[in-house]
Amino acid sequence: MAKKKRSYDVIVWGATGFTGRLVAEHLFETYGVDQSLKWAIAGRNDEKLHAVRDSLGDGAEQIPILVGDGSNAEDMQRITAQTRAIATTVGPYVLYGGDLVAACARNGTHYCDLSGEVPWMRRMIDAHQRTAQQSGARIVHCCGFDSIPSDLGVWLMQQAAHERFNQSLQRIHFYLGSSSGRLSGGTAASMMEILSDAQRDLRTAKLLINPYALNPKGEMSGDDHSEQFLPRRDEMTGKWVAPFVMASVNTRVVRRTNALLDYPYGRDFRYQEWTLCGDGAAGMAKAAALTAATGAFVATAAIPPSRYMMQKLLLPKPGAGPDESQRKNGYFNIRFAGMTRDGDLLTATLHGERDPGYGCTSRMLGEAAVCLSAMPAKRNHGGFATPMSALHAQLPQRLMERAGLSFTVDAQTAD
Repeated sequence: MAKKKRSYDVIVWGATGFTGRLVAEHLFETYGVDQSLKWAIAGRNDEKLHAVRDSLGDGAEQIPILVGDGSNAEDMQRITAQTRAIATTVGPYVLYGGDLVAACARNGTHYCDLSGEVPWMRRMIDAHQRTAQQSGARIVHCCGFDSIPSDLGVWLMQQAAHERFNQSLQRIHFYLGSSSGRLSGGTAASMMEILSDAQRDLRTAKLLINPYALNPKGEMSGDDHSEQFLPRRDEMTGKWVAPFVMASVNTRVVRRTNALLDYPYGRDFRYQEWTLCGDGAAGMAKAAALTAATGAFVATAAIPPSRYMMQKLLLPKPGAGPDESQRKNGYFNIRFAGMTRDGDLLTATLHGERDPGYGCTSRMLGEAAVCLSAMPAKRNHGGFATPMSALHAQLPQRLMERAGLSFTVDAQTAD
């Protein structure tokens, strides 16, 4: 895919949505217009696209606009043929993403999204892997808060372990610590659609409980088990933890990364994610309360009438989100603890500036798209990847420099 044959390096698909506008804002602030990065915004409503462009500031009038319908295969073919990479924020992806993935696979166009929809991703892999491999397209799901911090954090932990211990970490635990942000409307809509799909289709329900659901065919098993929905005292930190609501997505992405890179973490590698609750009786009580709340949410969402009422009255709506001040003042801290086969312990913190679901997510997606645009689409070298299996050579540095992430390994380790 020679650069001169494509008009653009990156197209932001869905730029009129809340997160899509933030991606466009990041690209404009970071790369300008018609400079080192040739990029455009796209969607189905020309008037709204012009309004988004006008809102970005002086010079933004030069940003090209492309109009198309995401459910029209010809439109998707036309738009994806014009760019080296496309970033899409239009979800739920099970409803609005299939034609775009298919077009990218055919055209040799790299693709990244914010999907956390495991059953849909599995269907896309099964349907389009061969086509993407042949065309050279890299299809990379989960390029936001789900699941870049997990995938990146594990990869950096393993690099640090080789530097310190000259071996991989056999086990790694992720702990969501302090954070300021809120569930995005798109994520909420996707979660509701997944639950609805699971009720309609037994195969989807079975896939949701398979910890290796995203691994390549023939490698969908291992030493890890499905997520535990009980509070527990974590053996590596000694602190109380509760289930983390997005673990069922992130853990599967990390395991697929390990498989796609030919198991650099080891075939017996195990990975889990938790919410950190603290020490002693207070930590136990917090873990129990958070577990109960999570269970109540899932139970309520599993019943169609109550799921409808949740969407109607309680959950954030797609297309809406926190104001600029809330986004800028948001943050997250993720703790990692890992242990080698010899019992060496390594701990680290991944810190993210800005609201995780919007401010940080939009920057992560934008930088993933820029990284992909720099990669040649070599025939017979494409396929469905993960953030770190596709972009480990470039993505970490970009995220540290331009997306507000920082990773710090603790100075002290313990046997």
